[in-house]
Amino acid sequence: MVKELSYLGIHILQSRTFKCSLSNHRKAFYRSANAIFGNIGRIASEDVILQLIKSKCIFSLLYGFDACALTKSELSLDFIANRFFMKLFKINNIDVVKSCHYISDSACRVRNG
Repeated sequence: MVKELSYLGIHILQSRTFKCSLSNHRKAFYRSANAIFGNIGRIASEDVILQLIKSKCIFSLLYGFDACALTKSELSLDFIANRFFMKLFKINNIDVVKSCHYISDSACRVRNG
């Protein structure tokens, strides 16, 4: 019996209700983000790294979200974003991470209009 089926990049789990697995999307995000970190390291500024992650990695994470009925905990991408900011800015304090989210989100809105 098959426990998981992949169709058009969405991994459907065996269940009584329609469920999708997001673990492969998370892996793809981390893989592409780590590739960016591995290639440019600490040479580029944080703004450049954030823009690269936004343009190249986010889509692999969000692909198929609209097709799946997700739970509230699955919809929360806070853990992934927090871990990314901790790695980018070399911090461990969650309050500082939340401040970084706020500042980077505000800066992106101002730049993009």
